[in-house]
Amino acid sequence: MKNKKQFRELLLKWNRKENKRTMPWKGEKDAYKVWLSEIILQQTRVEQGWDYYEKFIQHYPTITDLANAKDEAIFKLWEGLGYYSRCKNLLHTARMVNENYAGVFPREYDSILKLKGIGAYTASAIASFCFDLPYAVVDGNVLRVLSRYFGIDLPVDSTEGKHFFSRLAQECLDKSQPGEYNQSIMDFGATVCKPAPLCNQCPMKASCVAFNTGNVSVLPVKQKSIVKKERWFSYFIFSFDHKKFIQQRVAKDIWQNLHEFYLEETTVNPEWNIKKVSDWLQVHFGIKKTKGIYIIAAKKQILTHQFIHGYFIYAELITVPKKLQQTNGFWLTDDEIKLKAFPRFIHQFTQKKLMQAQVL
Repeated sequence: MKNKKQFRELLLKWNRKENKRTMPWKGEKDAYKVWLSEIILQQTRVEQGWDYYEKFIQHYPTITDLANAKDEAIFKLWEGLGYYSRCKNLLHTARMVNENYAGVFPREYDSILKLKGIGAYTASAIASFCFDLPYAVVDGNVLRVLSRYFGIDLPVDSTEGKHFFSRLAQECLDKSQPGEYNQSIMDFGATVCKPAPLCNQCPMKASCVAFNTGNVSVLPVKQKSIVKKERWFSYFIFSFDHKKFIQQRVAKDIWQNLHEFYLEETTVNPEWNIKKVSDWLQVHFGIKKTKGIYIIAAKKQILTHQFIHGYFIYAELITVPKKLQQTNGFWLTDDEIKLKAFPRFIHQFTQKKLMQAQVL
């Protein structure tokens, strides 16, 4: 295998002379801010996470402030970011650090790793950036850079591959300046050695195995392909007396603890039309007449393992049927609804006026 020392030196030279990537948390030594940025950036692009990071720091400048916040306020601030288990873990860990460590992040890698929602990557980032501990970060950017530069076709998502690349990353790490090295390799993977790489701008191409063997496009190798489940969410927006009916998702599923309108989920496209909706309302709730029905096609949302399709069906009721009265939920005005946290999928309805959408 090629010289790891040469790789390390080239990488750090690029970082000091050519790396122009800026982010508000870059170079940060406050473990709270580094941790917050890493949790926000899980499954999230930097461009999207940037604003959320700044809003959180503005509202909750310390981990104690975050720990003392109400759950609903945090979920509302997180609204639209997705993957809400991260938000629950954020609150859990903030309160644990506040209670068990007097509001100061632990400095030991093993102690950091034990905190909820923190895996090896995030623990390594906090340990190296904030405490200069010699732990290499391994994320998608790092895997791509290492597999291409050293010409390794071992699947990065295999058990063997995970162990191999973790060892290789640790062997390449500059232990005298682990924070700078880790930031450098992540930035290099994000700006130069991207999925569609800028090889003509790469200062490492002379010694990059993938570039010199014509294998840039095939590395890194993955053995697994995720099979995404198709789900159809039809949200019935029941309106009566200037209020709308909403519920809270309590099941252990996507968007747990967030709010939504009345949901009818199917495994296939229900292909709603006015007659189908009218028949459904009569069968399920005994509703024979409404003031109006509008059917709006939702934009598809792509999650890690799922495609969410659906509709928003606005029904203005003349009276509230008994079955709906007995359904767990509550009636809120539009102003009250704005204070609740909803999934991004539902923002299509809540953030636009009804008639701005495509009515079927």
